[in-house]
Amino acid sequence: MAVLQNKIDFALVFSVKNANPNGDPLNGNIPRMTYDGHGELSDVCLKRKIRNRLQDAGESIFVQSDDYRKDEHRSLRNRAEAVLGKAMKNEEELRKLANETWIDVRSFGQVFAFKGGEGKGVSVGIRGPVTIQPAFSVDLINVTSLQITKSVSGEGDGSKRGSDTMGMKHSVDFGLYTTFGSINPQLAELTGFSDEDAEKIKNALLHIFDNDASSARPEGSMEVVALYWWKHNSKAGQYSAAKVHRTLEITKKDAVVDVKSANDYIIKSNDLDGLKPEILTF
Repeated sequence: MAVLQNKIDFALVFSVKNANPNGDPLNGNIPRMTYDGHGELSDVCLKRKIRNRLQDAGESIFVQSDDYRKDEHRSLRNRAEAVLGKAMKNEEELRKLANETWIDVRSFGQVFAFKGGEGKGVSVGIRGPVTIQPAFSVDLINVTSLQITKSVSGEGDGSKRGSDTMGMKHSVDFGLYTTFGSINPQLAELTGFSDEDAEKIKNALLHIFDNDASSARPEGSMEVVALYWWKHNSKAGQYSAAKVHRTLEITKKDAVVDVKSANDYIIKSNDLDGLKPEILTF
């Protein structure tokens, strides 16, 4: 496979309705928000979903979540030792084999840092060409909190009803979110990231919420609105990523006060000279 030769920038626009897209475990699992009230999804959350979609497509993934893993390895160390074997004793061999084996390693990079006996171990860092930013809502979000109870017996023989257990469930009423990212050809050379890999990342982004439903994110509550994909004509790129990302413009339609769906917005890209995005929806 040919290594990526053209810089790529991208923007993903998606909607959230009556769902908790990324709960904050340090704040009662309330949907993540900035201090000024905009909704937020961490870059770690987004990369987890991308990894899952790549895994669904049959790709080999190194950082698998425990509830979504496709092999018998319960830790990163076990997976690394089982696959890399003797290569873990040689930094260059480790880099080469890890990049060839796992698409998430050659895409996002990975730190292999495992302790060994007699003070020896492995500490190898791989920089990946694909970067993605946290996602933020275009407007302020409103979070609805619902008190829930569990009133079934979870212990014993079930003959006695257990006491009610109280809890809270939180969801975003509606929010339109954007995230931005880039793919760097210079770093792609170091990991062997190819044009074919870029297409796989594109497809994973377009289907990022497929097979991702849960009680916090019911089926259909999170939807990709559009994916903007800018492919430059050189390794360095015709424009900086920041300038490209700023061309995406999202505004509320006239007379719309309380947004209820993505249709209440005007989404467009102000094209730069010689660089127009591929716009994908489904």
